[in-house]
Amino acid sequence: MNGDRVRLGLCMMFPAPGIIEEIGRDWDWIWLDGQHGQLGGYEQMLAMVRACDYVGKPAYVRVAGHEASAISLALDMGADAVIVPQIDTVEQALIAVRAAKFPPLGNRSFGGRRPIDLNGREYVETANVKTKLICQIESLEAFENVSKLAALPGVDGLFLGPDDLMLRMNCSQSGEDKKRKLEEAVHTVARACQLFGKDCFCVGAGKEMMNICLLAGVGFIVAGGDAGFVAAGSKGALEMSREAMSLAIRRPVTGAGKSGLY
Repeated sequence: MNGDRVRLGLCMMFPAPGIIEEIGRDWDWIWLDGQHGQLGGYEQMLAMVRACDYVGKPAYVRVAGHEASAISLALDMGADAVIVPQIDTVEQALIAVRAAKFPPLGNRSFGGRRPIDLNGREYVETANVKTKLICQIESLEAFENVSKLAALPGVDGLFLGPDDLMLRMNCSQSGEDKKRKLEEAVHTVARACQLFGKDCFCVGAGKEMMNICLLAGVGFIVAGGDAGFVAAGSKGALEMSREAMSLAIRRPVTGAGKSGLY
């Protein structure tokens, strides 16, 4: 990890800039999921990036694939970083570097309307440092190539995708075998990042996964997301309301001819 503190991230899967405006300030960075989330199209993603700007938090956009047009477009929206999924090989990572970095490091096209409007045409001089390229490690092949990927110039960080990696390791959804393999995977990716001075990312929702990430030295941890918060808040409110109703129904109601709740 670059620096000495853990940065906690919020995952956004719903096209709801208002959620970012409401809770985005609480987090260190915001992950906008354009791969598995419901953020469809340029206008929705741009609105989410603008909401991140409004609350003063960096926007990390996960694109759907390796296409250069998607990577460069996310950065032209003003994203602080682009996360590219399913990077298995050095060759695939180099394609992402070419799309995300300006010459001489890459081949990104200059002229993004929003970066120019916000920062002037001179943004190109610092963009390769200020905007980050994060490659996701999600397969056995990627896991085997982790040191080579971490060593590549232009790759600023690695993001371990624990669910996909465990699926490809044929692990069950729970159990000691999964926990052991998860710990090994997180530590291996974190060590590679530390060795080459790159940022390490992982999903750490829940106490067990959070502890695994912290013990490994992961610097950027996704600690929760909009979908989970909505579900938990709804369930909590419903349980509280039903408990209150149950108590009220059992409580005698004074007054002539009245009994029960009403």
